[in-house]
Amino acid sequence: MGQKANPIGNRLGIIRGWDSNWYGSKKDYASKLIEDHKIRTYLSARINKGGIAKIVIERTLGKLIVTIHTSKPGIIIGKGGNEVDRIKEELKKLTGKEDVQINILEIRRPELDATIVGDTIARQIENRINFKRATKMAIASTLRMGAEGIKVKLSGRLGGSEIARSEEFKQGRTPLHTFRMDIDYANVFAQTVYGKIGIKVWICKGEVLGKRELNPNFVGGKNDMSDRRDSRPGGDDRRQGGERRDDRRGGGRGGERRN
Repeated sequence: MGQKANPIGNRLGIIRGWDSNWYGSKKDYASKLIEDHKIRTYLSARINKGGIAKIVIERTLGKLIVTIHTSKPGIIIGKGGNEVDRIKEELKKLTGKEDVQINILEIRRPELDATIVGDTIARQIENRINFKRATKMAIASTLRMGAEGIKVKLSGRLGGSEIARSEEFKQGRTPLHTFRMDIDYANVFAQTVYGKIGIKVWICKGEVLGKRELNPNFVGGKNDMSDRRDSRPGGDDRRQGGERRDDRRGGGRGGERRN
């Protein structure tokens, strides 16, 4: 079942919050849902190279608040904030609302965001870089930033081959059944001259033990590793008193090496 359910939707209300925060009655629920989809589709196409990880939409008393999580805030803000004002006016025309607010949150460690990692692989494949090399480089940089594990699956005409196939690259651990494991997931695609290549990315950031702030705009939420336990083998192998266990083989007294 772990492969059949979306890891983000599977953890909603447990360690993750909703990306759309509003109440809709039977009359206007469908229209608000369609409007959210239009806003996300438009912003993703409008800011194609802005490194957008996710877009959080909130509605309060006729006010529309759009929060953009990005790794490149300078591209979205523009010189003197002109680009943000332009995007705000475009959203007003798209939604028909006068009170629109745009917030921009910077992602300090983009290597730990599945959407940005998948988008990086997709852009490299579109630039005719070998898919294996692009994937292995992304996996190495993610693990270097402290992730417990990462899994990447590519499907399509890989390398321009005639027959479509799927290849999976995995390093570390990604336990999808454990709900307290913070696993980020994204599904992106690369548009090549020989067709689309689908890219799925799973990133395991560790185990969440305490109570988690479910607000998706929480600053210490997605990229903060402080509330997770390092459960990698040999990650923290210390006893009480701060002494580290010496597991070297062939050690005599106190782990000394025999001659």
